[in-house]
Amino acid sequence: MSAFLSIEGVGMRFGGLQALSDVSFTVEKGAVVGLIGPNGSGKTTLMNVISGVLKPTSGRVMFANRAIGSVPTYQVCKLGIGRTFQIVKPFTGLTVRENVAVGAMYGRTGNGRTTRAAFERAQELCEVVHLAHVADRPASDLTIPDRKRLEVAKALALDPDVLLLDEVMAGLNASEVDAALDLLRSLTARGVTLIVVEHLMKAIMSVSTTIVVLAEGKKIAEGAPHEVVSSHAVVEAYLGSRFAARQAQLAEMKREAEEALRVEPHGDRP
Repeated sequence: MSAFLSIEGVGMRFGGLQALSDVSFTVEKGAVVGLIGPNGSGKTTLMNVISGVLKPTSGRVMFANRAIGSVPTYQVCKLGIGRTFQIVKPFTGLTVRENVAVGAMYGRTGNGRTTRAAFERAQELCEVVHLAHVADRPASDLTIPDRKRLEVAKALALDPDVLLLDEVMAGLNASEVDAALDLLRSLTARGVTLIVVEHLMKAIMSVSTTIVVLAEGKKIAEGAPHEVVSSHAVVEAYLGSRFAARQAQLAEMKREAEEALRVEPHGDRP
């Protein structure tokens, strides 16, 4: 697979605050990229840059061989990048199905849909995210987990190639998290590429093909989940330098002990 979304040296400054600094990574079609890091590390800012909400002060975002840094937000959506937001805000005066139909009407391929086709698409997506049983209810009646599902359905209605998900599992209990993970897996099975911001490490590690770690606006690690969790820089960013140093010391002691056990014992043999 070839990369079709590239973040190249992206920086983002707000006055005297450097929120992002020289962040680079690529996303392959069909991948699930977990974007993690401590609070304030720049994750949501980067999502805003990729989706066109913010224009980077340096670097660029390339999508389908096109620089999209100067493209208006609505046009980024038309190109095939959709997103959800950490704070869900459905149209409370509309039904669940109507909420999704709005995206189907005004999203990437909305111009080619009749109103009837948009509602048919909305019903299909309600079934995908397991909201078909409440499709006729006002969005204001939904629980938090179901509002998060509605947020995903609204984004999918835009017909994206890439979907940016910002903490869709925040505030969910264990069974709700499992259901959310099943939903993410079903999305990748439908061919949607995902970039997922999440604080639940066990959850994000289980679903991601690649993990990118930010700290203080900089990328400090990138790789497969099992590689990232053992990174000294990642442990230090999350738990502090003293804990990271102690972990490294314990790992070295374990390695030395395992090495000693592999050495043949000396002495006379019977």
